[in-house]
Amino acid sequence: EVQLVESGGGLVQAGGSLILSCAASGFTFDEYAIGWFRLVPGKAREGVSFLASSDGYTYTADAVKGRFTISSDIANNTVYLQMNSLKPEDTAVYYCAAAPDGGSQGTLGYFPEEYEYWGQGTQVTVSS
Repeated sequence: EVQLVESGGGLVQAGGSLILSCAASGFTFDEYAIGWFRLVPGKAREGVSFLASSDGYTYTADAVKGRFTISSDIANNTVYLQMNSLKPEDTAVYYCAAAPDGGSQGTLGYFPEEYEYWGQGTQVTVSS
């Protein structure tokens, strides 16, 4: 059974940092695409950062580029999202998601519908 468990969310002041973790189990980690998405009530789910595990390619959305970094610890089947210089507009529930057959740059997906497995989400709140 594929499982994704996020952790690391919380309340932080603007300008602060958080590290989100996504612990994965039940699948061969390095064959999958892993994505971080965020959801704000009333808005569409937004892609934040992505990792093609087989070749290490990463992509980060313009809205957070230079502030957020995705990384992985393949040995421990964990993906991280380092979030620096947080802004109030980063407040959202953050989800990690996994997609089979998306593990290389050429097959990496960037939209929620391309991801099959989802974690339960972790709340990030940035106060001004």
